[in-house]
Amino acid sequence: MLNMILKWILYAVIVIFTAWIVPGISVENFLSAMLVCVIIGLINVFIKPLVQFIALPINFLTLGLFTFVINALLLMLAGLITPGFEVEGFLSALFGSIILSVLSGFVNRA
Repeated sequence: MLNMILKWILYAVIVIFTAWIVPGISVENFLSAMLVCVIIGLINVFIKPLVQFIALPINFLTLGLFTFVINALLLMLAGLITPGFEVEGFLSALFGSIILSVLSGFVNRA
């Protein structure tokens, strides 16, 4: 349980770091970052598999690179849903989703 709470806090720090690096992504405070982590987690569980299944032919043709587009669009969706978290364009969402994926991969390995 403590491990899960620690990972949640680390993901929130990653979201704040990503907002600090990528222009066009903003987080109001740490509580908003924690809420973004929950919303992104729910989107990844419920919406992402359906979108990936629908986009499977395009993803196959692009050798998996369309997954970056899907991640960016889902990050933009999280920006629309979550108060205190804004994503101001597709390129910001694309760069932000790449940074979030890479850094959360490090957290998942630990």
